[in-house]
Amino acid sequence: MKRLALCAAGLLALVFATAAGAVQSAKIKPPANIAKAGEIVFCSDVTYPPEEYFQGTKPVGSDIDIGTEIGKLMGVKAEFKNTTFDGIIVALQAKKCDAIISGMNDTAERRKSVDFVDYLKVGQSVMVKSGNPKGIHKLDDLSGHSISVESGTTNRGFLDKASKRLVKSGKKAIKIVTFPKDTDAVAALKAGRVDAYFGDSPVVFNYVKLDKSFAVGASPISPIPIGIAIRKHDPLTPAVRRAVAMLYANGKLRKIVAKWDMTRAVQFLR
Repeated sequence: MKRLALCAAGLLALVFATAAGAVQSAKIKPPANIAKAGEIVFCSDVTYPPEEYFQGTKPVGSDIDIGTEIGKLMGVKAEFKNTTFDGIIVALQAKKCDAIISGMNDTAERRKSVDFVDYLKVGQSVMVKSGNPKGIHKLDDLSGHSISVESGTTNRGFLDKASKRLVKSGKKAIKIVTFPKDTDAVAALKAGRVDAYFGDSPVVFNYVKLDKSFAVGASPISPIPIGIAIRKHDPLTPAVRRAVAMLYANGKLRKIVAKWDMTRAVQFLR
């Protein structure tokens, strides 16, 4: 029994030594809590290909790769916790994760609650049925039409403002139909329950590439930065900022974007 206890103690010491060695060899020193845990946990709404989605039970996508590379630079493992987008900031503030990486637009309203480290600039696009039977070629063409969008997103708020502007100019409102998951919003267009779908350009381009029954209607619209969201004044923020700068400097961020066929759908920040 004593020998077994000594073996267990030795194994435990080896585990801690290995973890300590990984952090010590990190190019960026992570905050103490991240180093102690040996991992950085990201909240992500894993329903948004090609940025984040499931292949079987494994999360994949550009954001997953970026988060993984950030973890590597800190000498820790990256974990991804699937979180519904309209509750994702609440989950971060409740410390269910260390940061959010989920194609999240950096907006003034969200900056009241979280800090951002921006990594790309992304516009939005309208997706329609192949052949564009409703003739939607620009944003104002959505007047009087139904359009699906994921709830809790800036895309939803953008459509609401566009609809109010159209009404003010004497045109019909946009019929905005929200869904808790982006994939449900796309399914609504596929089933003909709405006239169009609205989402980030990389996502729209990906859907169109994979499904020939879809086409791009209007694009690009209102490009704005997307960023990794972190709790206010958290020491993780400067570490992530250094990691993103390093991913630009070593070319890995551009390689990730190219890997997921997003180059024409995004703008680089440097």
